Amino acid sequence: MVRTNLTTVVEFLLLGFSELPDFQGFLFGIFLSIYISILIGNGLIILITKVSRALHTPMYFFLGNFSFLEICYTSVTLPKMLTNLWTQDRSISFLACAIQLCFLLTLGGTECLLLAVMAYDRYVAICKPLYYPLIMNHKVCVQLVVGSWTTGIPVMIGQTYQVFALPFCDSNKLNHVFCDIPPLLKLACSDTSVIELSVYVVAVLFVMVPFILIIRSYVKIITTILKLPSNTGKYKAFSTCSSHLLVVILFFGSATITYSRPKSNDSGGSDKILSLFYTILTPMFNPMIYSLRNKDVINALKQLLPK
Repeated sequence: MVRTNLTTVVEFLLLGFSELPDFQGFLFGIFLSIYISILIGNGLIILITKVSRALHTPMYFFLGNFSFLEICYTSVTLPKMLTNLWTQDRSISFLACAIQLCFLLTLGGTECLLLAVMAYDRYVAICKPLYYPLIMNHKVCVQLVVGSWTTGIPVMIGQTYQVFALPFCDSNKLNHVFCDIPPLLKLACSDTSVIELSVYVVAVLFVMVPFILIIRSYVKIITTILKLPSNTGKYKAFSTCSSHLLVVILFFGSATITYSRPKSNDSGGSDKILSLFYTILTPMFNPMIYSLRNKDVINALKQLLPK
């Protein structure tokens, strides 16, 4: 009679960048600098969209919410990463890992929906300019933002419960920088095909559907822009949505690749890199993309910051 030893996992070890022991201090400095830049950059965007009257429009209302979301999103993972690098204690409790994953999924879903809302705002502004104040009134904008923040909550809680209801045995070492579904499924000692299917379904609902809506909006936007008579008008119209389009490509590209790939035992390194793109680099570049390519934001910053 063969007996198998099953150990109940009470905590996980986030291996992170443990394969680079000589660079822990350097990585800590890099990620700390990135986190501070995310807080300052997105914090400034939030501040100027509140203070500057010129930015009291639906587009900047959504941008302010998006910047706040980026701060929340990175704060779910980066502080723990920094703690692990500084203390070399890579442990995270079972409950803390579940909470981190739940917030990560919920805020990730919110980001997808909010990017779709921002694309719809640009579509209405460019394709239906006469109806823009009527369609995108303050009440509608608030409803769209609240819907983006709350729609995914019950789904992501259920997804998190599914993952952590799995039996974990043998190893508790997560070859990742934070608690995420792909590395957690690799540690499960039971069939994960049903959960993988549910992950794909949720990814379709909260990643692919918003992405398709964004593409549809931009097809109509580009078609409308090309019909404009003057090159100046074309440039001005496209400049109002090019920043958003760049953020969409960065976020959706890396997130889609991460969650649509089949489970593999030797994809840990690439998973880490891809996850850093949509959890850290996009929030870091967001203020730069919007401020450097937007005259309204630049003028508001000049008025706010001391000369």
